[in-house]
Amino acid sequence: MDSPPAKSWSIHTRPEIIAKYQILKRVGSGAYSDVYRARRLSDNLTVALKEVHDYQSAFREIEALQTLHSCPNVVVLYEYFWREDEDAVLVLEFLTSDLETVIRAAKKKEGGIRCGEVKRWMLQMLSGIDACHRNMIVHRDLKPSNLLIGEDGVLKLADFGQARILLEPGYAPDDENREAYEQSSQSQANAIQPPEAIPVEDNSFQEGYRIRDGSMSKEEYFRVLDEVKAKDFDKDTNFPDGDTSCLATCTASDVDEEVFKASYSYEPEDGGDDRVGMTSCVGTRWFRAPELLYGSVDYGLEVDLWSLGCIFAELFTLQPLFPGNSDIDQLSRIISVLGNPTEEIWPECDKLPDYKTISFNKVENPIGIGTCLPSRSPGEVAMVSRLVCYDPARRATAMELLQDKYFNEEPLPVPLSELHVPLEKSGPDEVSGGWRDYNDVGSDSDFDEFANAEITATKTGSFVQFS
Repeated sequence: MDSPPAKSWSIHTRPEIIAKYQILKRVGSGAYSDVYRARRLSDNLTVALKEVHDYQSAFREIEALQTLHSCPNVVVLYEYFWREDEDAVLVLEFLTSDLETVIRAAKKKEGGIRCGEVKRWMLQMLSGIDACHRNMIVHRDLKPSNLLIGEDGVLKLADFGQARILLEPGYAPDDENREAYEQSSQSQANAIQPPEAIPVEDNSFQEGYRIRDGSMSKEEYFRVLDEVKAKDFDKDTNFPDGDTSCLATCTASDVDEEVFKASYSYEPEDGGDDRVGMTSCVGTRWFRAPELLYGSVDYGLEVDLWSLGCIFAELFTLQPLFPGNSDIDQLSRIISVLGNPTEEIWPECDKLPDYKTISFNKVENPIGIGTCLPSRSPGEVAMVSRLVCYDPARRATAMELLQDKYFNEEPLPVPLSELHVPLEKSGPDEVSGGWRDYNDVGSDSDFDEFANAEITATKTGSFVQFS
């Protein structure tokens, strides 16, 4: 067993953990968490112990995973340990690979990823995102390394440390499209069976935040979200430090729901932004939606759809779609492809906090998504284009894409058993699980590297123009 690292000594000495798990090896480390492979003593099941050093991130992940506990394309939370003055330790299913590893391995072989394999990966991603969005959970940090893959080829969303649940407790809108959703989700369920897991008989998180068992139309979603924003419910929900002392060895089914009834907004600590709403400084830059790059704190599920489009494009080309080295460079790359954002194509974009602060020269001939996907079929270009567009309201929902004819055209999605899942790892930094960061990508919001920038003083501050 590895020697306990200095900042994670507690997991090796906490009796409630070592009484149930043998800690085998640290397999990942980041700014907010360390992950260990462990063996559950009761049945020898290999699990991942994720020690989360950030209080807010731990709560978000537990809350989201409790709500999504029965979804086959979301990582399973078995139980967790949490008490006052100690880091939370989440016990998660251990998955051997991730989509970033799949992409990296495909670069080394001729032909890349077969079209049928790409479709199966896409269907699984859409199934997971659809489950999140039906429960009004926005992930906010979708990227290939947060899409875990088991040896059986099942892909699962992971790392919900930045997730938010957008609707207030008890809201249950009418289900207008239950039949359509059930047909699409049933087809996925036939091909993707959830693994064995400790049963969750009473989900206290889910009791408070579960939205629906069916689906929601795009029109209904926007109507509901407008109502929620009007109530100012987009502020983050958490519970104060004084309520945590009882969370010593909580399984996923035995937490008193009273613990979670207090709430307050902590975004200024999280993102350094005192605007009302959520922080815009979320997600990894290459997959961050343009509304976030323009400083929006009033956004919804659509930021995940943009990220999903970027991931789809990377599956097709094995290269990131918008590999910006700063937030300004990120916007510049997007504009070179989609053109300058205007009210005509993106209503009310001029109301975004930083829209009038940042100005790029007019791009007369944007290259378009098709140019970024050379040698790809019209159907593949359309799948990306329906997600990677400026206006959030125009982005296709996961449910809509699950029913797209693209998945019924030849070549058909391959069975899970035919997916190529590379398992080899070269060291801790190569381990999957949302347990490694894109260190050269960054999740910060920065305005350094002002290439070809002209800064002009105004009455309200400065105006930055980029060529």
